[in-house]
Amino acid sequence: MKDLTITGSINAELPDLFTGRHLIDGQWVTSPGSFERVSPSHGVVVSKSAEGGADETIAAIGAARRSFDTGVWSRISGKERATLLLRVADLIEANVDRIAVLETLESGKPISQSRGEVGGAADLWRYAASLARSTHGDSHNTLGQDMLGVVLKQPIGVVSIITPWNFPFWILSQKLPFALAAGCSVVVKPSEVTPSSTVMMGELLVEAELPAGVCNIVLGYGDPVGSLMSTHDDVDMVTFTGSTTVGKKITEASAGTLKKVALELGGKNAQVIFPDADIDSAVDAVVFGVYFNVGQCCNASSRIIVHADIADDFVARVVTLSRKVKFGDPLDPETQVGAIVTPDHNAKIDGYVKAAQAEGASVVLGGDRLAVPGLGDQFYQPTIVTDVTPDMAIATDEVFGPVLSVLRFDSMEDAIALTNASTYGLSAGVWSENVHTCLEFARRAEVGTVWTNTWMDGFPELAFGGMKQSGQGREIGKYGFEEYFEVKSVVMRVGRSRENWVKDRG
Repeated sequence: MKDLTITGSINAELPDLFTGRHLIDGQWVTSPGSFERVSPSHGVVVSKSAEGGADETIAAIGAARRSFDTGVWSRISGKERATLLLRVADLIEANVDRIAVLETLESGKPISQSRGEVGGAADLWRYAASLARSTHGDSHNTLGQDMLGVVLKQPIGVVSIITPWNFPFWILSQKLPFALAAGCSVVVKPSEVTPSSTVMMGELLVEAELPAGVCNIVLGYGDPVGSLMSTHDDVDMVTFTGSTTVGKKITEASAGTLKKVALELGGKNAQVIFPDADIDSAVDAVVFGVYFNVGQCCNASSRIIVHADIADDFVARVVTLSRKVKFGDPLDPETQVGAIVTPDHNAKIDGYVKAAQAEGASVVLGGDRLAVPGLGDQFYQPTIVTDVTPDMAIATDEVFGPVLSVLRFDSMEDAIALTNASTYGLSAGVWSENVHTCLEFARRAEVGTVWTNTWMDGFPELAFGGMKQSGQGREIGKYGFEEYFEVKSVVMRVGRSRENWVKDRG
């Protein structure tokens, strides 16, 4: 541990306790009960939130249903919707620091990454605004001289949005502005671990003058809030980001009403490094991919598959660079890796590492929990595990921490087989200076996103989502926007040319 780059507490002044309330039908609402969030990095209570139950959830769904059915948002012009979304984007940028500080304290992620997440989310809102004005259906003028067909896209209705704790503001912004741009009304439930940035988003929506009831926020736990949002008859769609286990439960719960479900779930993402790769760039991308957001990221490159000819040297370089990554106080702008979200999750990460060692894997860096001076022990060391075999849990399960598993390959067929030998199919990366190698890998990898000679670059224009048990449906981009529509065919006869089916026999 003495070889790691660890910075202690910078003794930053913490903001006042944040009090979170529900937003229902345009009004801020409290509840008899409440819950608190203790910062994983600083060990103090940083937010206190109203704990919603069945009554608040049903009220929020009812408000969303009324606002949709009255057309106060669903039937206005795309121009009007876009104008409001652009206003929200401006408000996000004006409030980046305030939102980011609380997100860092609730999640444990570094402040620089919180600022990037919140500020970058404004671009999602602006892109969604462009879609609000440009969406259209189709017309079919080739059905005969007496027929005209029109295909309409109409907002699906009331959407339940359930978001996770690891990127609470960003993932909300991958869903909410696109649902609003389509004309839907929504009910949002953030994770009880990181609820406050969603409440702050609600404040911005009120300031932007979104009509009452179009966006409702209910704070609380999966049972009963999330459960009701997944089963209520007045909800037309559920979009959820989180674990595969919970995603399956939501699918089962929603089956009774056959509502649409869109899921962005787990990943066990591989970066594959061929011998002709730009090694320096690949090493940096691997280090970034495993430690960004403390490894608590569905897109984390938690395993690398390295060609046997370069594996030893490559791993040695990753270890050397990992020692330079700055772990410590998330409020320090220089910190690159912060705290683990909860003690239980920290123990879970450690359990995977210890189990791998027991199965014969080697830990060449880290491998244990970490105490940071002045902040406590809810941190985990940068960890690299070698001698991993494909059947080990650390090679197949989503560890969701700063832990890298290393596997080796000898041929393209080996690399593809190892990449696809996973129940997940979210993303993968390939490193080679040969475009043919990159294209073959991209075509054959069973994942929703393939990065070639880069990692985790993303743009609002490009759809995001996974195959297999990484989910169903897509987010952002044109394809993510389409999730929030129903398609309706309108068949029109021109003139009175139709021959009567029942003949006059008189």
